[in-house]
Amino acid sequence: MGPSLTLVLLFFFHTVSSSSDIQPFLLSPDEQESAYLVLESFNSAIDWRSLFPDDLCLSAPHGVVCDFFPDENEGRAHITELSFGYISDYSSNPPCGPNPHFTPRISSLPFLRKLFFYKCFTDQNISLPGYFWNSSSLQELVFMENPSLVGSLDGNISNFDRLQRLVLSGTGISGNIPDSIGELQELEQLVISRSHFSGWIPSTLGKLQKLKILDLSYNRLEGNLPPEIGGIPELLKLDLGFNQIAGEIPNRLVELQRLEFLDLSYNRFGNFGIPLFLSEMPQLKEVYLSGNALGGQIPEIWEKLGGILGIGLSSLGLVGNIPASMGVYLRNVSYLGLDNNMLEGKVPKEFGLLKNVKEMNLENNRLSGEIPFSANFSAKVGGKLKLEGNLRLCVDSGMSRGHFGDFSACEKKKAIPNAALVFISEGFVRKPSFLLIFVFILFLF
Repeated sequence: MGPSLTLVLLFFFHTVSSSSDIQPFLLSPDEQESAYLVLESFNSAIDWRSLFPDDLCLSAPHGVVCDFFPDENEGRAHITELSFGYISDYSSNPPCGPNPHFTPRISSLPFLRKLFFYKCFTDQNISLPGYFWNSSSLQELVFMENPSLVGSLDGNISNFDRLQRLVLSGTGISGNIPDSIGELQELEQLVISRSHFSGWIPSTLGKLQKLKILDLSYNRLEGNLPPEIGGIPELLKLDLGFNQIAGEIPNRLVELQRLEFLDLSYNRFGNFGIPLFLSEMPQLKEVYLSGNALGGQIPEIWEKLGGILGIGLSSLGLVGNIPASMGVYLRNVSYLGLDNNMLEGKVPKEFGLLKNVKEMNLENNRLSGEIPFSANFSAKVGGKLKLEGNLRLCVDSGMSRGHFGDFSACEKKKAIPNAALVFISEGFVRKPSFLLIFVFILFLF
C-alpha cells in the first residue's frame, strides 16, 4: 500500500472514529507556511495559497508529497518530498519561475526526504546557500539540467548522513569532489556528471559499501583511478567516461563481481592493453574503453563474456588480427565498435553469425580480403554496418555491390591447367632454369 493511500485511509478512519476531536490540519500550520514559502521562492508568479488553501497533505500540487507518521503526537502528516520543474504530463511538477531562489525555509521542513529540481536554474547563476547543508533528513538530492547552478560541493556534505541518492547532472558546479563524500555510508547512487568538476577522484569513494551506481562522466577529472574503487562490492554501474584520467586501469576492478556496466572511454589510460581481467567479470553487459591509448592486440578473453550486449574498442591503437572467438562467443552482442584502429587481416566469417547485432563498426582499419557477410545480414544491420576506410576489402563477384557501398569485386586467382603443371614439372626436372623462365612469362601475362 502506497504512502498516499495509507494517508487517506488513516485520515478517514481518524475522522469517522473521533468526530468530536477532528483536527483541521494533518500538517502543522508552521510546516504548511514553510511549504508555501518554498513554493513561492521557486515560482512567485503562481498564487499557491489561493490555488491550494487547504491542508497541503490533503490537496497539494503535483510534486508535493506527504507521509503519515502515526506514532507522533497521535498521528501527524509531514511533507517528505518536493519536486520542481515540469518534465511531462505524466510528471507535471510545479514549474520553476524565471528567477527561482533558495530559501532558509527548506531547512524548516524537518521530515523532507527528497528534493528534486529539473531545468530550474538555467539563466541566472545561483549557488547553494550555506544553510542548505543543514538539511540532514534528506535521502535524495537531485539536480538535473540546471546549468546555472554554480559553486562547489561543500565539505559539509557529510552532514547528509542519511543520503541514499545524490545526482548532480548538467550543472555548473565546479571544484573538487570532497573527500568527505566517503562518509555518506548510506549512499546507493552517486551521479556527478556533465558538470565542471576537476582534480583527482577521491579514494574515499571506496568506503561507500552500499553504492550501486557511480557516474562521474563528462567532467575534467584527472590523475589516476584509485584502486579503492574496486572495493565497492555492490557496484553495478561504473561510468567515468570523458574525463582526463590517466595511468593504468587498476587490476583491482576485477573485484567488482556484480558490475554490469563499465565505461572508461575517452580518458588517458595508456600503453597497458585491454585488461585481461575482464574475462573474470562474468556479469558484464556493456564495456566501453574507446578513445584511450591502450594499444596492443585484442586478447582471447571472450569465452566467459557471452552475456555482453555492447562493447566499444574504438580508437585504442589496436594492432593485429580480429580474433574469430569474438564472433563465436559474443552471440548476444548488439553493438560492436572496433573502428579507427590498425587492425589487419580478414574480417572473421564468424561475425556473420551474430544474429542480435544492431551496429558493427569496423571502419578505418587495415582489413583485407573478402567481406564475409551475406546480403541478409547487410540488409538487417543496414547503414550501421560500417566498413569504409579499409581499402583492401572486397566483395564477392556474385554479391551485389550495393549491399556494401563502393567496395570492388574480389579478383579470382586463375587456376593453372593440369597440362601446364606437367609441363612445368618435366621442365623443372630436366632443367631447373626452365621453370624460372616459365614463371617469368606467367608474371608478364
